[in-house]
Amino acid sequence: MNEQITVAPGAAASTIAPNTSWTKELYATFALAWPLVVAQLAQNALHTTDVILLGWLGPSYLAAGTLATTFLMPFLVAGVGIVGAVAPLVAQARGARDIKAIRRIVRQGCWAAIALATLLVPIVWQIKPIYLALGQDPLATERAEEFMHIAAWSLFPAIGLMAFRSLLSAFDTTRAILVITIAGVLINAALAYVLIFGHFGFPRMELRGAATATLITNFAMLAMMMLYVVRHRRLKRFHVLARFWKPDWPRFREIFSVGLPIGLTVLAEVGLFTAAAILMGRLGTDEVAAHAIALQCASLAFMVPMGIGIAATVRVGRAYGRGDPEGIRKAGWTAFALGTGFMVLSCTVFLTAGPSVVALFLDPHNVANSNAVALAATFLVVAGVFQLVDGAQVVAAHALRGLSDTKVPMMVAIFGYWAVGLPIAYGLGFAANWRGVGIWIGLAAGLTFVAVVLVIRFAMRERLGLLRPR
Repeated sequence: MNEQITVAPGAAASTIAPNTSWTKELYATFALAWPLVVAQLAQNALHTTDVILLGWLGPSYLAAGTLATTFLMPFLVAGVGIVGAVAPLVAQARGARDIKAIRRIVRQGCWAAIALATLLVPIVWQIKPIYLALGQDPLATERAEEFMHIAAWSLFPAIGLMAFRSLLSAFDTTRAILVITIAGVLINAALAYVLIFGHFGFPRMELRGAATATLITNFAMLAMMMLYVVRHRRLKRFHVLARFWKPDWPRFREIFSVGLPIGLTVLAEVGLFTAAAILMGRLGTDEVAAHAIALQCASLAFMVPMGIGIAATVRVGRAYGRGDPEGIRKAGWTAFALGTGFMVLSCTVFLTAGPSVVALFLDPHNVANSNAVALAATFLVVAGVFQLVDGAQVVAAHALRGLSDTKVPMMVAIFGYWAVGLPIAYGLGFAANWRGVGIWIGLAAGLTFVAVVLVIRFAMRERLGLLRPR
């Protein structure tokens, strides 16, 4: 590949001859990715902790908590996805040595987070009338509203975190993300345990306790990350919080131009799983609880290729910024190999040890849990089968984001999840009466379609003109 790439606007053009071996790229990607992978797993553990503790209260509380978080999650990930545009933009600016742009991008990422959370909180507040209109169980909906009216405010710190995480990722400071996220897990676990069950003199708050722990934890993590950025010797020179209220409308618009398709892409996928949870709700409480367990396990495994994908965005973005097409090729395919390689392992675990995994969430010796346990183990078999395509699609999507290619992947995701996955899920789940298993097969079909198209798109990036200067 001898094509020359002009760097992003605002920096001098340069062309870098390929000089990184596959071994060096593998080492660099792994060094960048492993703290992100562990941090993603720890981030997922925040919710896993709540799922386990609410499961100890009983399937009805777990179902209510699942309905609440399932409703909140699409809005949260959409906001995080939009602000996630900070990562490729900062990586490109770093590769092009455009230092001034880095400061402005991060600041406007914070602006975008505040604007998005302000818009989304009033929407998620309406969970009760929306769920009742969709035919959900009135008691579960009432409890879900209790959770939501506290957890909704966590959108502000949770979305804002992404601007600072993106800056740290682009500058290879991923261990700080790991440490802060683990601290958040410990804070959340301790608070949730105390507040849900009312230990150490605190009132027993049940679902409201879980939501309060989530809110406090997110604000604590945001404070820790902001403090780290303003005091780190390499990052404090950007003065990202100085003159914070000074607008930079071109950068603000650029974040939404690149980030809005990312947000909609993630929203399309999470929305599919939200729709699946709603369909499960029409089948019964046991189906919702089993779906929550299987989805939590699949989400936990998904965090590994997600972390590798974030590293791919940074590596590809920096290569694109400095004008290195060979670096783009090696960064993308190295991340792809790492992501799909891990999902082979998770697939094996789901297929061979499903009942043991489910026992971590629900007591299999309790007769009241027997149906939910059996359903969850069955759902895990299907989840294991689509592990490979799930890893492939997330790494491919992130590699394309490093090239600021977000609009076409968005359209692919919307079509794949909603025109392929959801109709199959509904058809098999209800028309064919395969119930929960049919719904999960629909999820797998949507993921497979998106994975195939996005991997082909990255492979054809030069023919499609994705390496042209922006």
